[in-house]
Amino acid sequence: MTRLPPLFGRRGARAELLALAWLLLAVVATGVGHAQQLKFELTPEDQWLPVGAIEPDSDEAKLLEVRRSLGLDEPKRALNLVENFLDRSPFSKWRPEALLLKGDCQAALGDEHKALMTYEELIRRYPGSAVFVTALEREYAIALAYASGLRKKFLGTFRITDASDDAEELLIRIQERLPGSSLAEQAGMSLADFYFDRRELFMAAEAYSIFIENYPQSTQVDKARLRLIYSYLANFRGPDYDALGLFEAQARLKELQVTRPALAQKVGAEALLVRVYESDAAKMLSTAKWYVLTGDPISAEYFIRRLVNGYPDSIATMEALRIIPSILAQMPASAVAQCPDYQALREAKLGLPPEDAATPAGIVAPPPPTPGLPPADGSSSSSASGS
Repeated sequence: MTRLPPLFGRRGARAELLALAWLLLAVVATGVGHAQQLKFELTPEDQWLPVGAIEPDSDEAKLLEVRRSLGLDEPKRALNLVENFLDRSPFSKWRPEALLLKGDCQAALGDEHKALMTYEELIRRYPGSAVFVTALEREYAIALAYASGLRKKFLGTFRITDASDDAEELLIRIQERLPGSSLAEQAGMSLADFYFDRRELFMAAEAYSIFIENYPQSTQVDKARLRLIYSYLANFRGPDYDALGLFEAQARLKELQVTRPALAQKVGAEALLVRVYESDAAKMLSTAKWYVLTGDPISAEYFIRRLVNGYPDSIATMEALRIIPSILAQMPASAVAQCPDYQALREAKLGLPPEDAATPAGIVAPPPPTPGLPPADGSSSSSASGS
């Protein structure tokens, strides 16, 4: 079962160290029954320096106690403390930090859905607070857990409810709320990977394309380019279906050969282009065969002509040259006269001798009837004698 990743200690090392500064407090005794707490901050030189004292009865001190309880792995006590603070201090300047701590307590207790609601309240009501980005990072961690398969609790009991829609929505919201940021970049790639892993290839192609457009200097842009090509190729389901993905993949591969030739060679762009070439040719041959089945040999020959001209070295062209005599035999001679020299093509491509490579000349239409004379088939004379 997928576990919810911890919200602390793995991402943003410096930001987490600054958060832990609240836990590294010294109690300096200044007299009997009187003490002050010191607040420390991590300097760029990786040294902890005191930056001021915290009054014991202040709001900051109360939230410090919440952080201490979380650090001591007492999330229930921490949740009670922060909920009491929120009830008694509705207008405190520390309310955004309190909401963040409340969400952290709920997540530590395994109720990430309630934590999301708390983070959402913080994000929507205090978008200018110092912990706005931190709340989005918390939501991103939960989104990754949901995208990896973590299920939501049903009525607070068993994890049986699918949360993939929540993961998708969270990853989109993060990009909308913090555009152009490193976190938005990570969310964009995670969303595209989410679609790709679930084989939602059309959506994956869209997401990777948007990522390339929004973050052209990203260190993951090469991954996005390759995944975009693979999504287009995998989205082609066969010659009987739409070939739009093939054209997109072909264009992206040629672009990759120009912009990143080393990467294109590494991933075998030439082999992929051959695959696109053969798949598109097979699509055209399938269309020609469909016209044969519907009794439209002229349209069938038109697509075979396009196939032979556009994909002369494909396997589909060789198969088309094998079936072209049966198609020409159903066409009028006047139309066959305007066709390419299929006999020469059959000799060159299939290696057939001239007598085997010959193609029909088509159906010769009967001449129009002359006024006053019976038709060539004698149908009028037959009907007259019968009468």
